[in-house]
Amino acid sequence: MDDAAEFEAYFRARRDAVRRTAYLLCGDWHRADDHAQAAFVKLHRHWRRIRDRGALDGWMRRTLVRSVVDESRRPWRRERATEVLEPAAVESGADGVATRHVLVDGLRAVPPRQRAVLVLRFLEGLDVAGTAAALGCSEGTVKSQTSHGLAALRAVLGDTLDDLRPTG
Repeated sequence: MDDAAEFEAYFRARRDAVRRTAYLLCGDWHRADDHAQAAFVKLHRHWRRIRDRGALDGWMRRTLVRSVVDESRRPWRRERATEVLEPAAVESGADGVATRHVLVDGLRAVPPRQRAVLVLRFLEGLDVAGTAAALGCSEGTVKSQTSHGLAALRAVLGDTLDDLRPTG
């Protein structure tokens, strides 16, 4: 299989997963598309130099996280919309869609680096070492960012967490 066909096969197999991860990191589908596209463009640019094809998912995760965190540091990303929306009511035993929306809304309020750690650890299923490798930091940093991120998420979601826990 030639390089173009290999890249196309990888792209087709992973594009939806990369896009979902980008959405969980940034909380906006349009920006998620931009981040996923940027990560795939970078991968395509380096495709011939990547020897270990088994490490592609880790390479993409790291590129994606860096893209989201770097963009969050830009001044225009610190602007906030002034329109105030009523919070969505979440009933006890809410279905998965409502739960996902509440979680994503809560993740938006968590600082970008902590959000990246939470997404990689709990939604992507990476362990501490894998998350540290993806973010290019120490395992201690991952542990502290996880702790701070969970505390921030708890503060944002508050009583909503109790409503989201399955009963019985």
